[in-house]
Amino acid sequence: MIRERRSKEKLQQYYRRFVDYGTIDANVHPWVAESWRRSRAWGIPRDSLRPPVRLSKEELAARRERHRATLDFLEGLYREVRGHFNMFSISLLLLDDECYALKNYALPFFQKSPGEVEGARLTEEDIGTSSIAIAYEHKTPFLVFGPEMWVEDGQSGDAASAPVFLDGELQYILTLVSTQQADLPSGALETLLLTVKHVLEYNLALAERLAAKNAILDAAPLAAYHVLPDGRVAYANRLGRSRLARGTAKADELPNLEEAVLNYRHTPLAKGLMGIPSYNKEVVWITARKTYEDLTTVLPLYRNGEVSGIAAVSQAIEDLRVLEAHAVGYAARYSLASLTGESAVFRAMIERAGRAARSDHHLLIQGESGTGKQRLAHGIHQAGPRAAGPLITVRCGDMPADLLASELLGGGAGGQSPGKLALARGGTLFIDEIEKMPVALAEQLADALAADRLPQRPDQALEVRIIAACDGDLRRLAEKGRFPVRLLELLAKPVIRVPALRARREDIPLLAGHIIGELAEQHGMAGKRIAPEAAALLKEYDWPGNIKQLQTVVEQAFFRTPGEVITAEAIHLPGESAPSEAWKEDRDAFVAAWQAARGNISRLAGMLDVSRVTLYRYLKKYGLQKE
Repeated sequence: MIRERRSKEKLQQYYRRFVDYGTIDANVHPWVAESWRRSRAWGIPRDSLRPPVRLSKEELAARRERHRATLDFLEGLYREVRGHFNMFSISLLLLDDECYALKNYALPFFQKSPGEVEGARLTEEDIGTSSIAIAYEHKTPFLVFGPEMWVEDGQSGDAASAPVFLDGELQYILTLVSTQQADLPSGALETLLLTVKHVLEYNLALAERLAAKNAILDAAPLAAYHVLPDGRVAYANRLGRSRLARGTAKADELPNLEEAVLNYRHTPLAKGLMGIPSYNKEVVWITARKTYEDLTTVLPLYRNGEVSGIAAVSQAIEDLRVLEAHAVGYAARYSLASLTGESAVFRAMIERAGRAARSDHHLLIQGESGTGKQRLAHGIHQAGPRAAGPLITVRCGDMPADLLASELLGGGAGGQSPGKLALARGGTLFIDEIEKMPVALAEQLADALAADRLPQRPDQALEVRIIAACDGDLRRLAEKGRFPVRLLELLAKPVIRVPALRARREDIPLLAGHIIGELAEQHGMAGKRIAPEAAALLKEYDWPGNIKQLQTVVEQAFFRTPGEVITAEAIHLPGESAPSEAWKEDRDAFVAAWQAARGNISRLAGMLDVSRVTLYRYLKKYGLQKE
């Protein structure tokens, strides 16, 4: 706030009247009067500044280091206006949010040397009424005339203080003190203070925004640069700096691109400085340490209509492929520990899978349809050395031969459309139903694994682990010439056999309970338990469809049972009853079943005794939306 100049003689009279008689004159500013009363109540001496609460040298040094950027900024600002400060005997004091003096510029505060003031706490409880105390109390700039100061040693000069905020939070208190206030125009001290406050707050906000942007750019998986017209790099993020680093250069020293990028003149970077932008262009960066194959975007920057530099972002093509693999959710959903069973044959399989997971060899999982080979593959990947990489699945029975080849190996010249073999780089490729892979494609895969090279990029190593799964005996198929022996030998180290459900009957109640738990959690329903006679019924069945078949039966029983206990009557084993299949051709019949299931996919699958995948197909056929 700007206060009009007051008579120092009258202000001195008001002060003496209060300290001698406790009387507040009506002309005393209310905030000053409040502070005088508190200062007297705290028994703060009036004649001179008492020894203040101080930070130790180590504590002050630590605080200054924490506020180094602000101190350096004010130091630079002060150097520019030092002559003005000296001419009018103005001092500048910076305090932190606890009112500890961090730095005293120019004229000593309270006629003390800088060393005496710096590190001292200057709250109202320490020095009584002052511009610092009032600005801190009311969170607004305030000027205190000399005679209004509580300590008489400080009454020779006027003082103005202002709080400095960042995002609404108090950061500092700025104080200007002048002992030659008569030489200053009215309001000049406050105006100067408000100017410094505004500049400092703007700088703090700008620095915080820049720090956030730098943190984001440093965390981004791409190299970012700001390049000046002469090739000098004005800015580079963390990855960009690491790419341009030279063995003899300092860590923070940025080179000229003319020196760091050997083919600089033949890249879109040089064209960008001529005003020609480039977007997602394949660029080879040749440095003394390494060659990078990137997708690069270059944008010219302009100043007064002239190119003043370029902004460039660049990402390795290989990194993009890995990122793509992760972005579409190629990650393990199951661990070995999440697989359910206590039978000896199951425990032996898990133990063998755990040993296999710790190696990096390709492996083959064999077992009947529905035994849980995919879950086992997820668990092996998660327990292995490639757990941080992607887990990508190819199902050989899902598509025609030509589409499967494109899906696995990719297409386009130079591997521009990478296949899943390339996307799995650094992780695991799970090939399900590999026995259905065409022989010609299987031969191509064997060639790639033997050479450890991507078929379309022979310069790049595979760096992938294959986990293959088959429902039948792959060796017998190889003996009949329906599967390449070479590929079998590459994959079958080791072979893990998943037992059929009828070979581990004691695990059936556990599996059924696990399925029920998943259903309850998935649908937000209360849990249920299986009655002993129902469990016995499940154990007696041979389960030709294994766990998948058990899943369907348990789902049906779960949704049929209104209470908490699934009885034997709720268990409908396959073949016991055949639901009408009219819904397969009659939309009205399907809609009736859909409404009876209240739009719940799992409930409808149980009612119709089909898989959810089949239902999705019929939903699409009949133009219905899933819940």
